[in-house]
Amino acid sequence: MRGRLLAVAAAGLLVAGCGADDWSRPHPAPSAIGVLGPGFVTASPTPEATVTPAPGSWDGVRPSPGYRVVLLTAGDDPETKTLVSAVTEWAGQEQVSLKTVSAAPGGYPASIRQAIDLHPDLVVSAGKDLVDALALVTASHLDQQFLVLGAELAEPTANVTAANWAGASYRGEGLGTSTGYDPASFTPQHAAAALRAGVASVLTGLTGIVVRVG
Repeated sequence: MRGRLLAVAAAGLLVAGCGADDWSRPHPAPSAIGVLGPGFVTASPTPEATVTPAPGSWDGVRPSPGYRVVLLTAGDDPETKTLVSAVTEWAGQEQVSLKTVSAAPGGYPASIRQAIDLHPDLVVSAGKDLVDALALVTASHLDQQFLVLGAELAEPTANVTAANWAGASYRGEGLGTSTGYDPASFTPQHAAAALRAGVASVLTGLTGIVVRVG
């Protein structure tokens, strides 16, 4: 079993992004460049709250160059592929150092831990199949920030932020979604907006919440 998981992990790790960043070396702490616009939040949100930012209120915030992100992905359905494309395009545009861990069924917890072991600034999850495993693992790694894209955890800890939209808020096996699941809602525009809004929220310290874009 151990050998099979290691093989899955080795096969699932891909390197992408800009530059030849050596992740084995420390790098400057990431920071937000810019500030949130009016209407992102009207008051400091409570833990696990859902906020609906004004459209574009996140556009003025981007990560400092070299921001280290692991894209954790599972599934080859069109919805997940749309999320993955949004992350890879954003990484290229924002000088993000990106690595990808592709998780296989039966190995989700091990793949999440593999992503954590890379010590990124942020783990971005794409694929609703990962939600249940994330709910089990993330609470034990409070020093690692996670962004769940196109889904959410039912009871997230302060290190887990979700970014989604109506039709993309799957919460785990047996829980369904708070807005209904609509595969057609997984458009490149929704995915890109949710990603940028979610990253802006994490960078500015608004974590442990659900950021829902229109």
